[in-house]
Amino acid sequence: MTASLYDRLGGAAGIDRIVDTAIAAHLANPIIGTRFANARDLDRARRMAKEFFAHGASGGTLPYTGKDMAEAHKGMNVTEQEYLAATDDILAALAQHGVDDGTRNDVLGILYSLKGAIIRV
Repeated sequence: MTASLYDRLGGAAGIDRIVDTAIAAHLANPIIGTRFANARDLDRARRMAKEFFAHGASGGTLPYTGKDMAEAHKGMNVTEQEYLAATDDILAALAQHGVDDGTRNDVLGILYSLKGAIIRV
């Protein structure tokens, strides 16, 4: 039996580390850094990202209390370049934390499934 995505990401502790690394990368990224540095509530965004990756869709049991992706990104006018920059940061954070290729591909699949709900909504 294959372990859940939640378990392959290292459970809550692993997801916490990955999200913290990804947010730090977003802040340093010249394409999206300003957007994240000027976020109204970066701590909330960080918490929502952690919840998102730790909820039922990944096999985790933690609840997701945030908005759906379209509502969360409504009015932000995220460009495809920004979306790809954020995706690259997330994939790099996964690799930095030793997440295997298959699991990174599973996360990439989730990210791409959300693309239409994030770009230019």
